[in-house]
Amino acid sequence: MNLIIRILLTAVAVVILAKFLPGVTVDGFTSAIIVAVVLGLLNIIVKPILVILTLPITIVTLGLFLLVINACIILMANSFIDGFAVDGFWIALLFSLLLSLLQSILFSLLNEDVK
Repeated sequence: MNLIIRILLTAVAVVILAKFLPGVTVDGFTSAIIVAVVLGLLNIIVKPILVILTLPITIVTLGLFLLVINACIILMANSFIDGFAVDGFWIALLFSLLLSLLQSILFSLLNEDVK
């Protein structure tokens, strides 16, 4: 149940960010749910592989290269989903930063309601 709520909250965050960021478009809430699921799967499957392969660069940049990996994950989701569009790398980077921030806020509200 908690997984479904997290997916729905991520979809809400995607829709909110698509309304405010000029360069991110989502066709509807159904597309946002698909984006949330695909981002979750990419973060589970692809991101660990990318982190291991780029470990030396990540260490040299003191972890800042992880932001680039997050933007690449967003761009991968962009290529897989028809109803979701991101205009470029810098928009994907900003989108990933704001999505992480918004998710942490929404998930913290979720954890306060559970207690």
